[in-house]
Amino acid sequence: MTSRFQLSWTVGPASSPDATPARRVPAAVPGAVQLDWARAEGWPPYWQGDNCRAYAWMEDVYWIYTARLDLPPRTGRKRLFFVCGGVDYQFVARLNGAVLHEQEGMFTPFEIDLTAHKARTGDTLDIVVFPAPKCHAEPADRTQARESVKPAVSYGWDWHPRLIPLGIWEETFLEVRPAAHLRDAETDYELSEDFSTATVAAVVVASPAARRGRVRWTFTAPDGTELFHEEARVGPEGTVRFSRTLDRPMLWWPHDHGRPALHTATVELFAADGRRIDMRTQRVGFRRVRLVMHEGAWSRPATFPVSRNHPPITVEINDRTIFAKGSNWVNPEIFPGLVTAETYRPLLQLARDAHFNLLRCWGGAPVNKEAFFDQCDELGLLVWQEFPLACNLYGDDPRYLRVLDQESRSILRRVRRHACRAIWGGGNELFNAWSGMTDQAKPLRLLDRNCLELDPDTPFLPTAPLDGMGHGDYRFRDESGREVYQIYAAAANTAYSEFGCPGPSSVEYLKTIIPADQLFPPRPGTAWQTHHGLGAWEVEPTAWLCLDTLRHYFGEAVSLEEIVARGGWLQSEGYKCIFEEARRQKPRCAMALNWCYNEPWPTAANNSLVNWPARPKAAYAAAASSCRPVLASARLPKFSWHGNERFAAELWLLNDSDDELPPGQVVASVEVGGETIALLTWSHGAVAPNRNLAGPAVHCMFPTHAAADRCTLVLRCPAAAHRDSTYTLAYLPFPAP
Repeated sequence: MTSRFQLSWTVGPASSPDATPARRVPAAVPGAVQLDWARAEGWPPYWQGDNCRAYAWMEDVYWIYTARLDLPPRTGRKRLFFVCGGVDYQFVARLNGAVLHEQEGMFTPFEIDLTAHKARTGDTLDIVVFPAPKCHAEPADRTQARESVKPAVSYGWDWHPRLIPLGIWEETFLEVRPAAHLRDAETDYELSEDFSTATVAAVVVASPAARRGRVRWTFTAPDGTELFHEEARVGPEGTVRFSRTLDRPMLWWPHDHGRPALHTATVELFAADGRRIDMRTQRVGFRRVRLVMHEGAWSRPATFPVSRNHPPITVEINDRTIFAKGSNWVNPEIFPGLVTAETYRPLLQLARDAHFNLLRCWGGAPVNKEAFFDQCDELGLLVWQEFPLACNLYGDDPRYLRVLDQESRSILRRVRRHACRAIWGGGNELFNAWSGMTDQAKPLRLLDRNCLELDPDTPFLPTAPLDGMGHGDYRFRDESGREVYQIYAAAANTAYSEFGCPGPSSVEYLKTIIPADQLFPPRPGTAWQTHHGLGAWEVEPTAWLCLDTLRHYFGEAVSLEEIVARGGWLQSEGYKCIFEEARRQKPRCAMALNWCYNEPWPTAANNSLVNWPARPKAAYAAAASSCRPVLASARLPKFSWHGNERFAAELWLLNDSDDELPPGQVVASVEVGGETIALLTWSHGAVAPNRNLAGPAVHCMFPTHAAADRCTLVLRCPAAAHRDSTYTLAYLPFPAP
């Protein structure tokens, strides 16, 4: 069997790839050169105050990792390899100064056969990391990344500081392998049209020395029961192929529609004397995912020339159309080398607990590590994975296309083995004025080709949004005075692939990132701006704190606590409104994904539901409530109400489940100033699976309660309390002007 050994690394900056660093410091691998240098210098955390600005110079120098080889013992014909999962971004690998490997691109792993290069104890291994790629010197913004496959987010975004990671970001080690070993083993399948059978196939590639060996392929059910096994000799070409038909396979489902059942394929390599010398395992989830046209889509346009209206975006899994509820996933850390399985675990569990079934992995961020997809497989979370292109005009330069081809193929080969993969996306916001790309752009044609070749049964979208899809807005109230209630009720999109409603972090959280003398009142030019509370977005100077909006509804705040409470209130009710309105527009609309779910560092205010690293904001609970499979819901016309004003709302039952709902009741009332005003009892009939039911409108005249500042619409389902809903709205006791 193989054995792994860790290396001890140092790193230091240099002016050229051939220069010797004046100083080296201990390096953590995986990690980032910035973190190593800051640790050695004793710098305070980069995520506090304005500390991240001290890192700016590090993006423009070379960084040289060095390790002295202390070779592990080897016997017989065993060989020694240097294995690296990824270096960010462009680099060369040298042994005693001789270049053994050079590469641009962080997502393609590599290995070096050190035995072939006669490596000895005491030899020096270097990884020379080049400065961050920039296609121009100024302006220092995301457009600098448009000629590379480096994720653009680190060049600065409205929720991410300008801080560009560099260094060894994936697992890296020495590995001793038997001369006979497995190079690759992948199990795939094809489902029959009616799902009655699955043709399961494996392709195993062994090293030349394994030609006299034997391979065993074992396939087990989710409960561990062996379903079958096959054995074969390794042929002269080193490749072994297996195939077997499985009757009535257990299907993998997103968690809210069934069980995410995972089988296990095990490939073992045995020597001629029967010893097991290598093994690979892979989990397999049987499912079929398609994007289909929504009901009635083919009837529009109704006049010639008749063509497809909007592209398909309704998710169909295992022949069942579902409403996709979820969020936009961004990088959970600024430095991807910090990310581990434990980084993902609480975030993904929170996503499942919020009743989300789809995460769009946004194209501006790095593609997640293997643990992310493993956990999504287990939790039953579908993944829409975009390639690392975002908000830029990516061109047709042959060098760029070669790197994009290399990187996309590496990503595809890794991720295609996971049941959770649902959609491949070319990138974020590429068909926009600020990007200027079209369907004819060679990068997108290349990505489409690679997806068709390497993962043909998974849908591909060139970008988001496409025609018919909603992308934005990102405010509770826009500059014209329209609220989310009016904006989304008037929309008619096939999907809402991004929508936002910003809110501040908690007071306790803000105190950890903003110096005490800057906390209140929030002012531009302070850590409030560094952490995106102010001046983060060009549309509104006070974004994402939205002080102007808070003043409109509540007047001037007298404390930080008031700002936080009011902002959290608007964010919670805003997300309730949008998620539920998108669901009401089913079946034309088939998707609601808010922008965004998480964040890579602590923001003062953001559209996120979960603060870094995994702390739910108040709006998380509101979104989770609105994404329950079944709930009583209200369509509200506005947020703020006055005494002596006529209140109105429409009642609905939203059902995304696969079950028919029996007849029942919804009891509606309004609470204001300690008084409960009964509105009506709606006795509804049965509700079909995956269908909504529109109910009656409710009305009442608001009384005048001088001490009240809010009112609450309460919807109760006496026989099914888990479907109850509440909506807390602003109340002004005096009559409207």
